[in-house]
Amino acid sequence: MTDRKAELSANLARVEERISAACAGAGRKREEVTLIVVTKTYPASDVRLLAELGVRHVAENRDQEAAPKAAECADLPLIWHFVGQLQTNKVRSVSSYADVVQSVDRRRLVDALSRAAVGAGRELGVLIQVALDVDSSDRGERGGVGPGGVERLAGSVAEAEGLRLDGLMTVAPLTGPYEGRPRAAFDRLMEISSRLRVAHPAANMVSAGMSSDLEEAVAAGATHVRVGTAVLGVRPRLR
Repeated sequence: MTDRKAELSANLARVEERISAACAGAGRKREEVTLIVVTKTYPASDVRLLAELGVRHVAENRDQEAAPKAAECADLPLIWHFVGQLQTNKVRSVSSYADVVQSVDRRRLVDALSRAAVGAGRELGVLIQVALDVDSSDRGERGGVGPGGVERLAGSVAEAEGLRLDGLMTVAPLTGPYEGRPRAAFDRLMEISSRLRVAHPAANMVSAGMSSDLEEAVAAGATHVRVGTAVLGVRPRLR
């Protein structure tokens, strides 16, 4: 085993212990929570090592990095998640490799993704990104639509050809009433998810929690956690 593979294996084991302990503490089964490893800024070689170690879900947030990396790893049995703020001019590229787009927050993006998915002959899973630093249907500071806009946007996704409404995503807010309160933020997301599933029962995916707050997300009921630093190490600064 190479030094890097051994490092990743040890890091994955520690993250697995954290998720398992959080599930036990919340009275949940371990299989209820899926680990997504966020591989942004790290090379395709790391993605290959992660796949060898059993990782199946990986995430990226910048198309200019993700597209070539996904192409280089196209032979691997991976599910690719796009988690960054997405501009419509990147939609065609993202829709060519992403299996799930977690950061949908406006109708224009829904329409663009639908056209791209149909053109590529693919079905894209979609999560609506919920901004918890605003109350209305406005966009949040880190992207996302406010709780007041979730229902309408969900309806647009559900009706869009080539798209599948899978659920909701959030990032713990840096400002507003949930600043420094990730558990409260994730509890709020679960409330919104419960309402969403009344009209859209299959939209039961809840993506929340990262390296620093995955325990709070699991305790609140998240089905997916997005972990980067705890697996891959401290990220190099982007130039």
